[in-house]
Amino acid sequence: MSVFILVSGPFTDGRVWDEVAARLRQSGADAHQVTLSTRPEAGVQTHVEDVVRLIDSLGRPDGDLADPVTPPRQVVLVGHDYAIHPVLGAADLRSERVARIVHLDAGMPQDGDAALALVPDPSVHELLRAQEDGPRPVPAPGPAEWQRWGSTEGLSAGQLELLSRLAAPQPPRTLTQPLRLTGAAAAVPLSGILCTAGGTTVELVEALVRTGPPQFRRLADPRVGFFELATGHWPMLSCPDELAGVLLRAAADEGRRLTVPEGGSPLLGPFLLDAPERPRVRDGRVDLHLPEPQGAPGPWPAVLFVHGGPVPSGHVPAPRDWPFYLGYARCTAGLGAVGAVVEHRLHGLTDYARAADDVAEALELLRADPRVDAGRVALWIFSGAGLLAADWIAAPPPWLRCLALTYPILAPLPGWGAVGPRFDPVGALRAGTPPPLVLTRAGLETPQIAATVEEFLSAAEETKAPVEVIDVPHGRHGFETHEPTDESREAVSRALRTVLAHLTRPS
Repeated sequence: MSVFILVSGPFTDGRVWDEVAARLRQSGADAHQVTLSTRPEAGVQTHVEDVVRLIDSLGRPDGDLADPVTPPRQVVLVGHDYAIHPVLGAADLRSERVARIVHLDAGMPQDGDAALALVPDPSVHELLRAQEDGPRPVPAPGPAEWQRWGSTEGLSAGQLELLSRLAAPQPPRTLTQPLRLTGAAAAVPLSGILCTAGGTTVELVEALVRTGPPQFRRLADPRVGFFELATGHWPMLSCPDELAGVLLRAAADEGRRLTVPEGGSPLLGPFLLDAPERPRVRDGRVDLHLPEPQGAPGPWPAVLFVHGGPVPSGHVPAPRDWPFYLGYARCTAGLGAVGAVVEHRLHGLTDYARAADDVAEALELLRADPRVDAGRVALWIFSGAGLLAADWIAAPPPWLRCLALTYPILAPLPGWGAVGPRFDPVGALRAGTPPPLVLTRAGLETPQIAATVEEFLSAAEETKAPVEVIDVPHGRHGFETHEPTDESREAVSRALRTVLAHLTRPS
């Protein structure tokens, strides 16, 4: 018999699980609904302790806590939204009691992460920053405000009223206190239940596993299974029957398994073009790959490559040492320009401002180098770092001759409210006068990312922005890391030639 512990997201309590819990019990399972502490001083550790106490109270099947023979019952911990933080914290402390952890439309927080990083409502970030006299509880949403926290698809007006009626203010330290994990629960099987109306699908997760930051590759573990529900962010209300059924299947170790190519991360495989090593100079966060001195004498034009992300802090090897970015930089040096790679600090969704500062600082360092022609610089941005393009689209300096974007994310994805309004390239394009743009588009891009690219191109057409699109019809996100094809090689070669042509064009 499965024993479920159901923990809901911010503002809500155990009552939102009433229908799901009833259906689980009708199926022969045991279900326990958690109401987390709402004391103003409560933090995420308080909520971890709430869940641990319930686990400890369950004891053994016969109810005898002191029975030395019968093992305690193992539980399936279900964390919805914010609640994945206390669920993971409790699993870390009671890993021997946990049969499975279920992420219900929830993120993947790591040790040291605060829940605020995954809060999609930017007004909450502003509210907590603005409280000079100490943090106060975050007010519960009204019926029309729940959509700021996730898709409300599938919820009736009455259910939204119910959510608000049952809601309580969220203690601020539950959002700002870092989660502490020792790794004790690393071997516990996981299930992910994705509510697709919010934009996250198994296909998107699989793309991240295949070509995204390294932390996602652990989702290809055979102990991890995925499910989709075609509904919004509160399936315990919008489709309780379907959710109960999926939870039972998760407890039975069902779910779609993801795979990754053999041989380690594809980002660490050989570059798809011949890219002979060039002299490399490291200056702080920036590596400069220099043209051969026997060619045209410097100062040379330069291209700064901005790696995708988020990438975990301290990842080894660092992105500027990945063959992927080394290949781009070395090919640029082979064409007679300095190829530079910046090691920026985009480690999470709340780090875009810091990463933007790193990129701006790298450009100034690059332009100040005597080997670089300070008036001929291009910026080349990849993947999840695409949002960093907004600053350079809105107010490009005269020395920025070109902005290249390769399979970029060009508007915050669903649930990325923590990024903030500054990092919106589509909005920047409508408000600014961008430099020449070179956009490499993957034909087999995930629908969520492709939608941001199409929105960007529509804005470019409206504003008559100078954009050249290089299509890779059969390419996926991160196509350079897959088996090279003539199509992908030609796309990269053409993008390199196009960017260099902008750098060498007369002013």
